[in-house]
Order: sequence, then structure tokens, then C-alpha cells
Amino acid sequence: GTFMTMTEEKQIGQVEVQESQILFTDKDSGQIYKTGVMDDPDLIYRLKDSGAVFASEIVEQMSPFLSFLLSWLLPILIFVGLGQLMSRRMMNKAGGPNSMMFGAGRSSAKIYVKSAEGIKFSDVAGEDEAKESLTEIVEYLHNPGKYREIGASMPKGILLVGPPGTGKTMLAKAVAGEASVPFFSISGSEFVEMFVGMGASKVRDLFRQAKEKAPCIVFIDEIDAIGKKRDGQMGGNDEREQTLNQLLTEMDGFEGNTGVIILAATNRPESLDPALTRPGRFDRRVPVELPDLKGREEILKVHAKKIKVADDVDFRQIARMASGASGAELANIINEAALRAVRDGRRFATQSDLEESIEVVIAGYQKKNAILTDKEKWTVAYHEIGHALVAAKQNHSAPVQKITIIPRTSGALGYTMQVEEGNHYLMTKEEIENKIATYTGGRAAEEVVFGTISTGASNDIEQATKLARAMITRYGMSRDFDMVALETVRNQYLGGDASLTCSGETAAEVDRQVVELVKKQHEKAASILLENREKLDELAKFLYEKETITGEEFMQILNK
Repeated sequence: GTFMTMTEEKQIGQVEVQESQILFTDKDSGQIYKTGVMDDPDLIYRLKDSGAVFASEIVEQMSPFLSFLLSWLLPILIFVGLGQLMSRRMMNKAGGPNSMMFGAGRSSAKIYVKSAEGIKFSDVAGEDEAKESLTEIVEYLHNPGKYREIGASMPKGILLVGPPGTGKTMLAKAVAGEASVPFFSISGSEFVEMFVGMGASKVRDLFRQAKEKAPCIVFIDEIDAIGKKRDGQMGGNDEREQTLNQLLTEMDGFEGNTGVIILAATNRPESLDPALTRPGRFDRRVPVELPDLKGREEILKVHAKKIKVADDVDFRQIARMASGASGAELANIINEAALRAVRDGRRFATQSDLEESIEVVIAGYQKKNAILTDKEKWTVAYHEIGHALVAAKQNHSAPVQKITIIPRTSGALGYTMQVEEGNHYLMTKEEIENKIATYTGGRAAEEVVFGTISTGASNDIEQATKLARAMITRYGMSRDFDMVALETVRNQYLGGDASLTCSGETAAEVDRQVVELVKKQHEKAASILLENREKLDELAKFLYEKETITGEEFMQILNK
């Protein structure tokens, strides 16, 4: 546009029409301009009419060779130079020229040193056997001569197995806090990379660092991410298998790892490769199970040190009520009690705070806006008293601790809490049958009193069926099948899913016996309630009015 305007206004001084562009100058200032070539046969005549001078060369033209150098070779040299600079920086950070590109093959293990503020064995309670095994490892690292004198050598690997929340990672942290040696911590998933060979490279680099700092401890959390069984099927995860093979080689190769002790944690031990768990690699398997009564009490006391609690708190009673809770759940119970105390404006947690926090962890918070109709409230009251009354009238049943008909956020409209007196490791056939009868007591109470049934027994039905099936298929408590296992349990620490291992005819017979067993206990529960109908009505009315009653109040009315 400028070129056309200056042509019309006769302001062009000199002009040169080239193959790819037109160069021209301003008549007054001598400023050089350029524009693209246009398909205009009359352009030259119009330029001549405007008084423009056709010049042979307005500016010095660049040679083709120099033009090639500047347009192609110079940018390539600039990018190569930047690449060299970045490579040197990455190699300096990664530790030398043998490192993988951009540190991709580098181990990302975190290194811990002894700290005065770290977790110690005194901060871990309820796992005395596991602590004993790990304390031995720490002592060996501190004073290896004591063991070498007798010719003993420490296990190369220790595998911590147990359900989630039992403190496997915390025990490893306690080892780091107690040991005066370097502690490398890494998760199994961090070995798995998008590029094939990167995981194996990370394993090599991890053990190279560990050997340099030996004696030391290497902790691999969730080792099942790379340690699964090699099934040999085509199309498998070759990267994971390469990583596992490298780990096997590093743990028990020709070179040896003197002074490097490996800790690993998993909640899926049955999925690990047999070559990984054999003696010489993971020599010692340390179960980190759910704590018993004494262990729960100690765990509660450890976590209670972090908050302010009343002097009259009975931790043994709280431990009894929290039967089956893991260490993580007990820590959550303590924290919930502290939060409840703050909500109520108290400066310390009381016994009632701790008891309520157990119910929060088990059944959720109270639903303050859930308003039951009068009929629904009576139904729930009779349902829960049915459970409690059947339990109280049977031998070998756990005492009732609390009954409530206040709805909870878990969906429960009420529940009956039973608490064992002490540790309970075995259950007899009679005890399991009584437990099934107790589960059916709620539905039986609805049938006895109202002559109809509701949806409130869905969880009871599920639990009763599960117990009855386990009696027949796993515990050998059926006369027909004797001591034959008809079911196998997988992932015992992650829910314990069971699958039948029998023919279709046997499975049908199992179903028939399960139905018969539950039906028999259901009838027994109904007969108990019919025999104690007056007490059933009296207790249901008391619960309807109070909404929550204790086991002592229940037993007083029952024995009156």
C-alpha cells in the first residue's frame, strides 16, 4: 500500500525490481523500503511516469553462500550449543557422564540421616514382635562385631506384611530414627517408568548409592508394584519384569551387598514372586498384624500424648470398644475426640469424647437433620432391642455396650454395640451360630411385634450370610463336607475376597446349607423374643424415649 501511494504521489527516488521483491527509496529522506513482487505489466510505465530512477543496486546484495550460512547453519549451531550446555548441567546434577538422559535413570530415593526429632521405637506401640526384629537390625548396624564373633550374619532383606494402617511404614521410619546409618526410602511405583529400562537403571543407581554409603538401610514401600509374580505370558509388562530381575540380581548377585540391609513393605504378600521371597533375598518375614487389646491400649496412650486428655480416661475400656481397629484408625479416634472437645468448648478430651469418636469412625457422624416418623422410630427401636435381647439371652455372646437409634452418616438408622471382655482369637461353632442368631434378631423383632418386615436388616443379612457361608466352605463346620476347603481367600489383608473351588452341584448344596443354617438361627432368635415379649416391649419403649442407652441400663431393666 505504501509503495502504491508513493508511486501515485511521485515520492519514489530510486527503484529496483528483483525476482522476489521490489526495493525503493524515499525521494526526500533516502529511506530504503522493500515490498513483494506484484503481477502488474504496467507497473514499470507508471514508475517511469512518476519520475522514479531505475537503479542497478540500491543496497549491497548478500552472496548465496553467506545467505545459506545465516539462514540454515547458524540456527543449527545455536541449538547444538544450547543442547550441550543443558547436557552438561544435567550431568553435573546427576553425578557424571554415565547418567541417563535428563536424570531419567536416576534413583529418586529420599535419604534420611539420624535426627533428634525423628520417630523412634518408643513412638511405635502394639507391634512388639516386629519391633524386636527391627531392633536387632539396628543393633547389628551399630555393633556388627558382636554378631560376627559367633559367626552370625544379618538377613539381607526383611519383608513387613500386614493390613493397611497397621504401621509398616511407621516402623521403617522408626528404624531410620534409631539407626546411625544412612536410610534410603523409595516407593515401588517410583521404579516404573514410561521408557523401557529406566526402572532397572533406577534399581542399579539405588544400590550403587547404597554400596557407597554402606552400612545403610534401603526401604522399598509397596514392593508389590514391581515384585509381582512373573507369569511368562506374552504381552506382559516387560518394563516391570526387567525392574524385578534387576532387583533380584542386586539383592543376591555375584557382587554381594555387604552392609546393605533392605526393608520392604506390602499388604499383598501372596502376589510376590517366589524368587524375591526365598531365603538369601528376603530372609525374614515380619507380620505387622492388627493390634490385640493390650496393643490397642498402648497405641491409644502413645497418640493421646499429642492431645490434652482428662485424668480419668480409661484407655482399656476404649481399647475394648475399638476391637479390630488398626493403628491408623486408633490415631484417627484420638484426633476425632480432640476435635469433638474443641467443638464443645472444652480444653481437654474426656471419656465420652473418645467413646463418641469410636462411633464416628465406625458408623459416621450423627445426622442431626434426619427426622424419622413415629412408626419408623418404633421400628428401629424394636429392631435394635431385638439384636441386644437375643445376644443377652444366649451364652458365649459378647456383652452389649451401647444401643442407639440416632441415625448416622454411614446410613445406619441405629446400631447395637457389643464389646468382648478380652482378646478373642478363636470362635467355636456355637459362638458363630449365636452371632448369626444375633444378626437375625432385629428382623425377628419386627416380625414378632409388627407382623411385617422392613429394609433395615440389609447389613444384618449380609453379615449373617457371610458368616454362615464361611462356616461351611472354610471352617469345616458342615457334616456333609467335613474338613474340605470349598473356598479360597485372596488378598487376606485387602478385604479377603473368596472364590468357590468346587463343582456346580457342590455349590448348589453349599447354598442350600447356608439358607438352612441362617433360617434355623432366625427361628431361634424369634423364639427367644417371643419368650421375652414383655421385656422386649419394656426395653423398646425405654430406648424410644431415651434414644441412646448404655449396656448397664439395658441389663438393669432385663434383670429387674
